[in-house]
Amino acid sequence: MSGAEVRRVRAGRRTVEVHRPDKVLFPGDGEGPEYTKEDLVAYYRSVAAFLLPHLRGRPLMLERHPDGVDGPRFMQKNTPEQYPQWITRVEVPKEDGTVRHTVCQDSATLAFLADQACLTLHRWLSRTGRLDRPDLMIFDLDPSGDDFDAVREAARWVGGLLDELRLPCDLMTTGSRGLHVVVPLDGRHDFDEVRAFARDTAELLAAAHPDRLTTAARKQDRGDRLYLDVGRNAYAQTAVAPYTVRARPGAPVAVPITWDQLDDPDLGPRRWTVADAVDQARTRPWSATSGRGRALGPARRRLDALRGA
Repeated sequence: MSGAEVRRVRAGRRTVEVHRPDKVLFPGDGEGPEYTKEDLVAYYRSVAAFLLPHLRGRPLMLERHPDGVDGPRFMQKNTPEQYPQWITRVEVPKEDGTVRHTVCQDSATLAFLADQACLTLHRWLSRTGRLDRPDLMIFDLDPSGDDFDAVREAARWVGGLLDELRLPCDLMTTGSRGLHVVVPLDGRHDFDEVRAFARDTAELLAAAHPDRLTTAARKQDRGDRLYLDVGRNAYAQTAVAPYTVRARPGAPVAVPITWDQLDDPDLGPRRWTVADAVDQARTRPWSATSGRGRALGPARRRLDALRGA
């Protein structure tokens, strides 16, 4: 391999090699400019300070596109033996053995994964050491089409109910079609408890707005209603991380936003890309809830009272 096909970048205390840096991962078309592997590495280096707190300690599923977004996709759970030894791994039990997940602890790992054409980082909702105790709960607002007004409407309903339950929550564009409502938890409850709480919350909302919302898992049962998806709140399930890139034309990014930004007429699920997501990150939109995970006990009692349970 010629020297021109490898470039070296500094990431934290390490130097990381970028192979085939001019490889096009996002072809330019009507939906956005062309982006190369070098652009992907540069983006992840620029946003590392904002992204890493959302990744540290969490097993990852890596979405890799070695030939770009128009090529085959690989969903990688197990960490290959050839990955550098300085990259953190965690051994996670499964039915017939274990999986050795990658854990991204530093900017060098982030740059290395970008060199591996890992576009999207899917994170667990729990951390190493307490893998059965999530410290996040997620409501995925999934519209039947590209109707973002329906997503705004649902976000306000979800946020309003969580406020009534006294659970602080955050909003994030997914870089795809919808929004995630993210609730920081204190890690006291297991996945069964968290998922049951999320399910009961979603069902209460769907009962209040039956023409607009649904919890039906089967697409054919949803019609044109927005799907309140709580399925990510389970052991070994993942959700896209804040500031991660999505494998769609134009290189959109999943970006945290404030609740006030929900009223912005220019807001959409793919509002930010690798070209400008770091500008939004610098505003620290989730600073109000940072480090304030709540227990579900008091909220569960309030929810049960609303449900008449």
